Amino acid sequence: MNLLDFIVLFGSMLGIGIYGMWRTRGQRDLSGYLRGDRSMGWTAIGLSVMATQASAITFISTPGQGFESGLGFVQNYFGLPLALVFIAVVFLPMYRRLDVYTAYEFLGHRFDRKTRLLGAVLFLLQRGLAAGITIYAPAIILSTVLAWRVDMTIVACGLLVIAYTVSGGSDAVTLTQKYQMGVIFGGMVTAFGVMVYQLPAELPFSDVLAVAGTLEKLEAVSFSLDVNQRYTIWSGLLGGFFLSLSYFGTDQSQVQRYISCSSLRESRLGLMFNAALKIPMQFCILFLGVVLFVFYQFEQPPVFFNRTAWEFHRKGASGETLRSIEQRFGEVHVERRRHMRTWLAARRAGDTAARLEARDLMLAAHQRTQTVRAQAKEALSATDPRARTNDSDYVFITFILDYLPHGLIGLLVAAFIAATLSSNAAELNALGATTTVDLYKHVVHPDASDEHYVKASRGFTLLWGLVALAFALFANTAENLIQAINIVGSLFYGVVLAMFLVAFFLKRIEGTAIFWAALAAQTLVLVLYSVLSISYLWYNLIGCVACVAASMILQALMGRRGPGRSSVMSA
Repeated sequence: MNLLDFIVLFGSMLGIGIYGMWRTRGQRDLSGYLRGDRSMGWTAIGLSVMATQASAITFISTPGQGFESGLGFVQNYFGLPLALVFIAVVFLPMYRRLDVYTAYEFLGHRFDRKTRLLGAVLFLLQRGLAAGITIYAPAIILSTVLAWRVDMTIVACGLLVIAYTVSGGSDAVTLTQKYQMGVIFGGMVTAFGVMVYQLPAELPFSDVLAVAGTLEKLEAVSFSLDVNQRYTIWSGLLGGFFLSLSYFGTDQSQVQRYISCSSLRESRLGLMFNAALKIPMQFCILFLGVVLFVFYQFEQPPVFFNRTAWEFHRKGASGETLRSIEQRFGEVHVERRRHMRTWLAARRAGDTAARLEARDLMLAAHQRTQTVRAQAKEALSATDPRARTNDSDYVFITFILDYLPHGLIGLLVAAFIAATLSSNAAELNALGATTTVDLYKHVVHPDASDEHYVKASRGFTLLWGLVALAFALFANTAENLIQAINIVGSLFYGVVLAMFLVAFFLKRIEGTAIFWAALAAQTLVLVLYSVLSISYLWYNLIGCVACVAASMILQALMGRRGPGRSSVMSA
């Protein structure tokens, strides 16, 4: 990166952050701080909901997921549109009717204090961990870009987002997210255009698709019934539906966005905006990764995309081994490229026999490149057992640094930081709000002034920001980060969703039954995750069904002791 890149990077990020702090300065009203002034239109809320979910993990890690595994990850989102329609019809009217600050207030109205606290604590646990991953994700990339230590990058990103989130509250998040999403989409479109432009001149786009399809990167839908296969249409529709229903319907970082709308209609339109655009957006980002995969069939890729780690160990005691692997990779890549060009030429000429022969040679050469890459990861792990050997999160940033012109590099890095700011701001705002309303105000200090609660919320937001920073500083995961964030959610979301579904539809279930059922179901999910290898998406369904079933059994065993609190449903 040169001076121009740094001017674009820091100018756009500081400008957005300062704007958010200035527009929302002096906020002293609790409702305004936690929910905004409730004058936001559906476009602002729709973009805010999208930006809250689309963190830097989406824009850094998803192209790497497409590069490694193709389009199949898009199935993760197949249940999302149905979930958002369900939320718009069932959840939204209830939240607005009760005029709640947090989703977990509803559980208190419907059940009792301990159930409300359990819902809030489960949210705080999973979202606190997710906030750490969200900070960690861009930090490991930006440390490469800026040549900073990872911990310095984590602290820099974290402190900036804490500052303007604590200062401005919900409005600061929503106002800045509009501009952050503009920077993000502008950068991604620019990167895709440069990538296509720099493909070989003799390679038409039909050949790009042919290469991707032959190397099994274009299979977007799998109808396999194997529950151990991570992404299928069934896990996407069922597990993805419950994951999306719980995330958008019960996660305070999302609920806080759309209850800020000026009306129920505006809130619903904001959700439908996401229902219509989320799958196409994820498909396009994955497809960018697929095109990047084809690009690197013709251009020389690194044997290991985390070049900072590779170069560090390449100069150390194991340098000779790593250099030998690197040389071997260059040789097999040249061989693969030669066979690929021969195959494409035979395909264009319509020579079936030559095409089939060249295809077999190309696939064999491609397998050899994959074998050498696996050897590189094994050698790196043998050198440093703590090293992350999954380098897919570094694929897109490597392309940016190597092939984009200066200025555009700064724009793309700014896009990644913007995504970090927008998603983390929403998470920290929700964590502070939930801690203030559901724990501090409800249990510790119930009769204070709004000004006191605003100060408390600022303090809790700061505290959760520091907790997320601490977790990010010690975080290390072998998973691709876009998967890691969904795994964390899937372990908790099913149970939380079940608590809300019971509240909405099973009016005879009381607080004690659902409380113990939720604890039992959450324990079951964590135990199953530790012993089974099924797709994590199924845990959303397992947790939800187990909690609902257990609550019905427990209520039948205990009997109905009173009139219950279901009158809130018709309030």
